[in-house]
Amino acid sequence: MAYPYDVYADLRREAPVSFFEPTGQWLISRHADVNTLLRDRRLGRSYLHVAGHEEFGQEAEPEFQEPFWRVVRAGMLDVEPPVHTRLRRLVSKAFTPRMVESLRPRVRDIAGGLVDTFVEKGGGDLIAEVAEPLPVTVIAEMLGIPEADRHLLRPWSADICGMYELNPSPEAQHTAVRAADEFAGYLKALARERSARPGDDLISALAAIDELTEDELIGTCVLLLNAGHEATVNVTGNGWWSLFRNPAELVRLREDRGLLPTAIEELMRWDTPLQMFERWVLEDLEVGGVEIPRGVEVALLFGSANRDPEVFDDPDRLDVGRTDNPHISFGAGIHFCLGAPLARIELLESFGALLDRAPKLELVTEPVWKPGYVIRGLHSLDLAV
Repeated sequence: MAYPYDVYADLRREAPVSFFEPTGQWLISRHADVNTLLRDRRLGRSYLHVAGHEEFGQEAEPEFQEPFWRVVRAGMLDVEPPVHTRLRRLVSKAFTPRMVESLRPRVRDIAGGLVDTFVEKGGGDLIAEVAEPLPVTVIAEMLGIPEADRHLLRPWSADICGMYELNPSPEAQHTAVRAADEFAGYLKALARERSARPGDDLISALAAIDELTEDELIGTCVLLLNAGHEATVNVTGNGWWSLFRNPAELVRLREDRGLLPTAIEELMRWDTPLQMFERWVLEDLEVGGVEIPRGVEVALLFGSANRDPEVFDDPDRLDVGRTDNPHISFGAGIHFCLGAPLARIELLESFGALLDRAPKLELVTEPVWKPGYVIRGLHSLDLAV
């Protein structure tokens, strides 16, 4: 969807809690409700810890999808306490504030090198040449993926994420299953190798944790790759496209580099990379005076919540200096994005390098949005230096 925000405004005003027949979900569009439900333990990313498919009124996934769900449900995003608590505690040891901050010089070097190459060429596709390589390189180095194999990561991730769209096509489903199976097989072999010959990397560290099963190690690594770069790529592409559509704000940012931290937060709010996050209702609840029964799914509309006038002053205006900005692009509650501090460093360094080294960056052609809705991003962003 090229521009969902007018529809969101109608929903917030006329039907902030409404049932959407095509997907069988309850749409939640106001910031206060979305923020509250993200923290409500009566909802979960999964229901399998409290009920089977039949008891919950749902059909089991087709058998061919088993390799995909085995990988996904072994990561902490799709499980609930106490399993989630254990996994997050273990993985959090690798994402302490000190450790993440220690990565800043390396992130700066990678971003600077990518931007230098981009500038020397006179421009090109910002997404393919800067936005994608930066976070993939950072997370690959953290995990300890050999450089010769890193070209495999982005295609695997993109294919896996295709399953998260609303009603994915049969082709997208089979592609996601194949990618998950291939990625899992690759990681299993690498983890066993690192277990025998440890290195100074995250896979080696995870392989040394007795509490972590092999499936959980694989699920964790897949999640770190997907979550560790998908949003960063799309914030970069969507963000620069947003600045070109709001030239006065781009001028402000170019003239006052001190605005960069607030600008990054505003770009995440104004055109949200993850438009929707789903939760299962584990107990009957009431939202905005509407009764929502156990056994259904709610769609928390992040993109709508981030434009709610009850929370944001003049929400449809891009303001790179906005300081009161409680956006929920990284989620909230126990599933708040573990990699948010690292994503912020990557975005600050890449935007900063482009502002410094390509001060006259110009749009060549108007970009085209990818066809998905849940993960919002551009196919490409062709720019000239």
